[in-house]
Amino acid sequence: MSSDAHHLHHLLMEVVRTAEFALMEDVVPGRALSMSQLFALHELDHYAGMSQRELAERLGLEKSSVSRLVADLEADGLVSRERDSENRRFYRLAITAAGRKLHRTAAEVLHARYEGWAAGMSAEEREGLATGLPALLRVMKG
Repeated sequence: MSSDAHHLHHLLMEVVRTAEFALMEDVVPGRALSMSQLFALHELDHYAGMSQRELAERLGLEKSSVSRLVADLEADGLVSRERDSENRRFYRLAITAAGRKLHRTAAEVLHARYEGWAAGMSAEEREGLATGLPALLRVMKG
């Protein structure tokens, strides 16, 4: 492994290790919320009526994991699910008003964190990140 690749490997490991804690700690005070739950609420807030299978594909998770995730969100009153009228094997998902409010609150808190992180970097660092991250995502997605 080249030294550049080795360095990138360690940086990405640290980003992944730090991300959930740095992002999810006290996003909504008094409420535990996982990154997967927040991603699911985000998808459902922007793309109404998707099936659990479609949500699993969008999140890159196994169908069984999404089934448990949706069951937990439904139990918390954040998501509703109904059988698809055209194919009874599928559920159609909808974010509830409480889920939408929670998603919007979390988005505001996270945006403020991103602003703070960006303010802590120099203009050159922000520019480098804005150039490098899209390039990394492009090659990762193949």
